[in-house]
Amino acid sequence: MTDTNQQAGDPATTIAYQGVPGANSHIACQQAFPDMTPLACATFEDAFAAVESEGKAALAMIPIENSLGGRVADIHHLLPESSLYIIREHYLDVQYQLLATKDATLEGLVEVRSHAQALAQCREQLAQLGVRIAARADTAGSAMEVAELGDPTIGALAPPLAGEIYDLQVLRSRFEDRIGNTTRFVVLSRARRDPDPKDGPCMTSLIFQVRSVPAALYKAMGGFATNGVNITKLESYISGDRFSVARFYAEIEGHPADPAVAQAFEELDYFSKNVRVLGVFPAADYRNQ
Repeated sequence: MTDTNQQAGDPATTIAYQGVPGANSHIACQQAFPDMTPLACATFEDAFAAVESEGKAALAMIPIENSLGGRVADIHHLLPESSLYIIREHYLDVQYQLLATKDATLEGLVEVRSHAQALAQCREQLAQLGVRIAARADTAGSAMEVAELGDPTIGALAPPLAGEIYDLQVLRSRFEDRIGNTTRFVVLSRARRDPDPKDGPCMTSLIFQVRSVPAALYKAMGGFATNGVNITKLESYISGDRFSVARFYAEIEGHPADPAVAQAFEELDYFSKNVRVLGVFPAADYRNQ
């Protein structure tokens, strides 16, 4: 099996991720921060805590959305409650392989395991196979399970690196429904690191809660329209014991130091409450493709 190099070292040069070695998040860590040591964490909460409270890592690599599967569950609830800041974004070209033990055959598969996002991204291919699907905590963890079970009727959907690490057979490569499947990650840090607005295009991520008045959301976001600030993402989610509090997660193009963005924030503050900037970070080159 491939050496995973997962031993925790100097926290200053360690980046946490959810999953086991071979996961997409592990690959994203290697691509974006090749000089840092990836630290595998069992859950997203653990990855947040490794940076936020335990001091095991300086950064965390967290998936936030996928071009086929949509937004990643739980992240939009974890981010607002966290004290961490987004300092960077990274786009990963996602590739899945159908993996199984060395003695397995495609015709003999009865069940395929993987993370719910991966299963969603390969839904059409799985339907053609007619196999039973089983959701697991992460993609590479499913590959590890298959290797440990040694059952040729059970397969896993996982990235190529997982197949190498757990010494599995590739029954079919590029198993995702659409070529161009991409996952967007955000990099989290304890300290906010606003880039210099002169260095290039920036993104600003924020959360807010509108006041309980008619057309509050329309009025709160109107400042971005009148000041020519592009909103690239606006998502709502309900919180509170009675499901009565609507909170919004938004991303905009621009830097808070830009006059247009500053004026838009003034209007947002007037019609909203609990406005919090989650991070200001350079716009990835991927956005220009």
